[in-house]
Amino acid sequence: MTQPETGGRHPAETAPHGDHAHQDDHADHDNRRQVLYWRLLARLFDPEEQAALESASLAVVEDIGLPPALLDPGASVDSVVQRHPELAAEFDGLMVPEPDPDAADPTADPDADDTRDRPAEVRRAALVSKVLLNVFTTGTGAVSAGQLARWQSDAGWLERALGCSPGDLRGGRAGGGRGVGPTGSGGNGRTPDLSRLIPQIGPELGALEGDLVKRMRLREVLADPALAARLTPSMSLIEQLLRDKNNLSGIALANAKALIRRFVDEVAEVLRTQVEKTTVGAVDRSVPPKRVFRNLDLDRTIWKNLTNYSPEEERLYVDRLYYRHTARRTTPQRLVVVVDQSGSMVDSMVNCTILASIFAGLPKVDVHLIAYDTQALDLTPWVHDPFETLLRTNLGGGTDGTVAMALAQPKIAEPRNTVVVWISDFYEWRGEPLYDSMAALHRSGVKFIPVGSVTSSGRGSVNPWFRERFKDLGTPVLSGHIRKLVHELKTFLT
Repeated sequence: MTQPETGGRHPAETAPHGDHAHQDDHADHDNRRQVLYWRLLARLFDPEEQAALESASLAVVEDIGLPPALLDPGASVDSVVQRHPELAAEFDGLMVPEPDPDAADPTADPDADDTRDRPAEVRRAALVSKVLLNVFTTGTGAVSAGQLARWQSDAGWLERALGCSPGDLRGGRAGGGRGVGPTGSGGNGRTPDLSRLIPQIGPELGALEGDLVKRMRLREVLADPALAARLTPSMSLIEQLLRDKNNLSGIALANAKALIRRFVDEVAEVLRTQVEKTTVGAVDRSVPPKRVFRNLDLDRTIWKNLTNYSPEEERLYVDRLYYRHTARRTTPQRLVVVVDQSGSMVDSMVNCTILASIFAGLPKVDVHLIAYDTQALDLTPWVHDPFETLLRTNLGGGTDGTVAMALAQPKIAEPRNTVVVWISDFYEWRGEPLYDSMAALHRSGVKFIPVGSVTSSGRGSVNPWFRERFKDLGTPVLSGHIRKLVHELKTFLT
């Protein structure tokens, strides 16, 4: 890696006196800042230590009065702040953009002398480097509970530096009331402003935490209530909990259930809003409209009474008022949701289990839920509670949809009033017999919706053999964001 030029002087040396002392002093501070950021890049992309950058950075940090612990990869931000409490206020809002005085004054001369506080910028560069390195260099191999706790604390400091509350970015709640600007560059254009990247940083932090969870001893964390409470519910964490739930007991099991419950409630709130936004049923014109003011159809009333208009008086005489029909035609419908609970479908399984519970709460919708791998389980008694439903699933194993079909077929009493949603990647042990039974359901009048993936991200793969045959059948596989399935179901059921 090419290292920055320092003008032949040690970064910690003071600038010379004379006519050019002011400019040299500026260049010296800029070089110091560059040294710190070059070290940041070297540490992020190369595990090997760059001796020259380390020694130069140490000289810079000591010269500006910051503790050398800022350069220690093993020291958490918490430990640095505990020893030097005055730094806590500097970390808060560290990367929040400051107002640009030049932007506020359009008459400012762009060629005028730059009066930026360069020593402060060097200091910020050292603090920014510490936070970013601690969060984004997670290493490889097994992770202990203590390492996870330290990373979560450092991630919290990064969120605070971006103007958010700890946990907000990982939980998908950006902003934190700190007034983070969407664009611009903090520190008058010199200190990195990552606030514009908040929509990308949040998912990245969640992915890093998910990877650490996979590499750690999860049971050790769950056994510690304080540590478990700091975990951010995510799809990767929920998958780990569902896989390991049968091996948990006591406090660890209670903490695992609490995390699953938190995640279910958060996803359910989002999906419930999406369901409520869709119109409910077709207008039933056989039911007379209620003759109240809020139902008055003013446009139709005027149109129908135009023959009563008096040009001399410039008045419209109304013989009859017209009202809008608001009653909706609803027919009892049956929704049968069949979910492949193999490990590859965990995201779709969680989302669709929660979605089934929401539709089960709609009037005149009878929801049945079946989960399967090589065996099928009827989860209908718990369909109103997705939390309890997920606790009864068993991730992993093979995939044999014929056992689920054997449970689903008896539930179809009136084919034309029934919709079957089948969520799977369709990599089946007995593909042809399963497809034949699905095609028979479709021909009988059942609204059959094959779903390859209905996730938060919209990613997923589907067996191409099944995909082509469903397309020929006229029931193409639905894949993508869960909003697509919400729209399909609302169109049919209401």
